[in-house]
Amino acid sequence: MAITSEAQVYVPAPTGGAVRSQNLTLLALALGSFSIGTSEFASMGIIQLFSDSLGISVPEATNAITAYAFGVVIGAPLVTLAAARLNRRTLLLFLMGLFIVGNVLSAFASNLGLLMLARFVSGLPQGAYFGAGAVVASYIVGPGQAGKAFAIVMTGLTVATIVGSPLATFLGQTIGWRQTYLAVAAVSLLAFGAIWQWVPRTKALDGVPVIQELSALRKGRVWGVMVVAALGVASIFAVYTFIAPLMTDVVKVTPEMIPVALALFGVGMTAGNVYGGKLADLYPARGIVLGFGSALAIMAALAVGGASPWVFFPAMFGVGAAMMAAIPTIQVRLSRFAPEAPSLMGAMNLASLNVANAVGAWAGGVTIAAGYGLLSAVWAGFALTLIGLVIFGLTLIPKERAA
Repeated sequence: MAITSEAQVYVPAPTGGAVRSQNLTLLALALGSFSIGTSEFASMGIIQLFSDSLGISVPEATNAITAYAFGVVIGAPLVTLAAARLNRRTLLLFLMGLFIVGNVLSAFASNLGLLMLARFVSGLPQGAYFGAGAVVASYIVGPGQAGKAFAIVMTGLTVATIVGSPLATFLGQTIGWRQTYLAVAAVSLLAFGAIWQWVPRTKALDGVPVIQELSALRKGRVWGVMVVAALGVASIFAVYTFIAPLMTDVVKVTPEMIPVALALFGVGMTAGNVYGGKLADLYPARGIVLGFGSALAIMAALAVGGASPWVFFPAMFGVGAAMMAAIPTIQVRLSRFAPEAPSLMGAMNLASLNVANAVGAWAGGVTIAAGYGLLSAVWAGFALTLIGLVIFGLTLIPKERAA
């Protein structure tokens, strides 16, 4: 029986052995998202390294980050729909294999064009992975806990910002940026093995007809949530993309402090993700309002006083926590608007977040290239989040109340 909505999920009684098996499955999913998150966020921590190595400017180097984001945006719907009938376990294994290939290609790229192509390939599996992973996690944790399920899958990504990305950045600083991508490929191979061993072989995880997944894309509220996510979450990437030059050129600290800021950012993201998962299952809109609103206040403080380490470092924690508190709510709203397409909604959520990645990096790069200084990227992110919150308040909240 295929999983077509949260209501169809059946979870056996949690005996001791079943609990252990469920935990191992969730660990395998999180390990996969950890490797994905490490690859995505480490690129921002080593942007100065590969820009110097390839003889390009930092704004030009953001094209590699944007290429990854476009890979996610394009791959999320196309890969999910192409593999709609596949068992979710089989799909997860295929996606992790493709991700390994993309990171190995990244390590051997000899110019910006090849690096952009490799990062694009690396990004193709991400959206579909989180979509399929959310379906598997929902099967494991049971009905009525979609926010918790998505937060569990996202945990690997947020932990990557605490451990994986700082370590990958440190690795790049010490032995080279190419070795960073090879290390990510090695971790991804471990994730592949964990998924193979611990994700259950069951027909309950079979896919659904393509037409069923596609039906979700005819719903205006689905597209509305995606637009809100793409704009609102962009601020996190407008800051994170330029975190290395912000620290060295604005805060005036040594490069050795970059992993510290990355870790603080990750701790904030993890805390926000845990809180946001609980919030999403209880309230339909509060996570977005609180998350985006708090992020705006922190971004304003960062834009004004970011040259001080006493402002910059706490702001790294705050921006990560505020924005991640909103993301599980985005997923729950998508799932409620289109319960018949759980995989596609998870994939499209990640696609929206990577549109945010591309938009945030682009907007920050535009203001910096225009000569407004590195902190102008923070104001660019502030403006995007404000627009996303206004759209949410003017369109989606009134429609939900009317319904």
